[in-house]
Amino acid sequence: MCRAERGDVNAQSDLARLYYYGQGVPQDYAEAARWYREAADQGNAKAQYGLGFMYHEGKGVPQDSSHALYWSRKAADQGYADAQDALGHMYSEGKGVPRDNAEAARWFRKAAKQGTSTPGAPSAR
Repeated sequence: MCRAERGDVNAQSDLARLYYYGQGVPQDYAEAARWYREAADQGNAKAQYGLGFMYHEGKGVPQDSSHALYWSRKAADQGYADAQDALGHMYSEGKGVPRDNAEAARWFRKAAKQGTSTPGAPSAR
């Protein structure tokens, strides 16, 4: 039994990333989403962002803006910069939320203070 199967949230998030990119395992978005959810449900911000990104893209899960917003906000509220940047984009584009440039700017500022300027694929940081 591997660490991820024993409940190690960091291992679960790392395993999800491997499945997402197909590194060392066959690329499998559904498996990536499963492992991101395992870790996200335990409060892992990187996994919450990864799962939100997957809902935004519709990879391994149905595309769903409300779920993307939910998981991205959970990660952003923990200070995860990529999720803060993603929320900025959601508010600036009106994806899953009403367009709100002031709210977008607030999230972009939070992310920029940590050196993030563009959202990337799950667990890019």
